[in-house]
Amino acid sequence: MCSLEKRGSLYVLTLVGPGEHRLNPALLDAIHSALRRVKAESTSSSSLSSPSSSALITTAEGKFFSNGYDLAWAQSKPSQFKLMSLKLRSVVAEFISLPMPTIAAITGHTSAAGVILALSHDYVLMRRDRGFLYMSEVDIGLKIPAWFMGLIGCKVREPAARRELVLRAAKLTAKEAVEKGIIDSAHDSAEETLKAAVAFGEELVMRKWDGHVYAQNRMVVLREVLDKLGSDETVDGLTTTGSKL
Repeated sequence: MCSLEKRGSLYVLTLVGPGEHRLNPALLDAIHSALRRVKAESTSSSSLSSPSSSALITTAEGKFFSNGYDLAWAQSKPSQFKLMSLKLRSVVAEFISLPMPTIAAITGHTSAAGVILALSHDYVLMRRDRGFLYMSEVDIGLKIPAWFMGLIGCKVREPAARRELVLRAAKLTAKEAVEKGIIDSAHDSAEETLKAAVAFGEELVMRKWDGHVYAQNRMVVLREVLDKLGSDETVDGLTTTGSKL
């Protein structure tokens, strides 16, 4: 499912294996558990008099960063889709409250809920030689949840870029995503993307920010997202079995 590695002051969370890393309850629980461990370790190693500084990088093995919700698992009854939604909202809330900067190192295709997972990080880096960002909802006949748009609205400031991403369902390359202000930078390969994320993470750690203050400020910046995370929406209109969300 996922692994968590400590590299000095950096935590590296990796979605492991060659699959699509679809966000079913098992994977979301594993990510949530890793984030809780990171939060607990960073809290126990710091104090008011001597706060420690860390950063978290999330990346993935294989062709996909995440191909979205596991709709094949959720097809049988609506309650299972609601369970996935609940668990993803919980994971996003954990990212927002994590007491350190966070970086997504996108090393493959990223669709719908996978895009939301990436945008839950403070910074997003992506490989330019392969992979795209794709919000597939309009293509497969699904209403996008309001909390998805709350996060996208906070992270993608230009209306034209939001329209391209959400209403045109454009499959954006890393170069295009940088140009539209959706991600922060593009890199030549998966290895170079992770290398750049590590270097940037180490640069952020050197600022020696108080993680508790950092988290509180992030929660103020993303207050609108946190408010919307309490919504348990029913998604109607699913027309394609096994499609990406």
